[in-house]
Amino acid sequence: MTTVDVAPVDVRDPAVLALVDALTAELATGGYTEDETFGYTPEQLAASAVHLLGASVGGALVGIAGVELDDAGAGELKRFYVVPAHRGSGVADALLEALVAHARERGATALRLEIGDAQAAALRFYARHGFTPIPRFGPYVDSATSVCLERRLDGPAQPGVRPG
Repeated sequence: MTTVDVAPVDVRDPAVLALVDALTAELATGGYTEDETFGYTPEQLAASAVHLLGASVGGALVGIAGVELDDAGAGELKRFYVVPAHRGSGVADALLEALVAHARERGATALRLEIGDAQAAALRFYARHGFTPIPRFGPYVDSATSVCLERRLDGPAQPGVRPG
């Protein structure tokens, strides 16, 4: 099994910026228009309250993910990306588990996200981790390609979902 180290990272770090840029480039080739792409820029990440984590394997940064908590007890996942060579190796699981723990420690009762409807592998990943479809919210309401998902963090554990 791959050993994954997860720790907070700074969006100004060149290795982190490279992964943010790789995610942006990957989404740009997915057939989405500029109006259908909602990810935070590095500048927005730096100026926001996003708790940004990096995942390293063998000392190399191979994934990033963040969560932005609101005052209503919800968190929104931001800029979740794992380099293709490390997909399916547990890196995304480790990042998500750390974000869930961070959100729970701060009293969040739910995590939500927006994802493009053509991102089939990511949709399967989130379903496997207990995320279910919800109505589009916030800036995604009028986006026909947006799928919004939520995972409740309060209440009893969900069957088939690993604690995290």
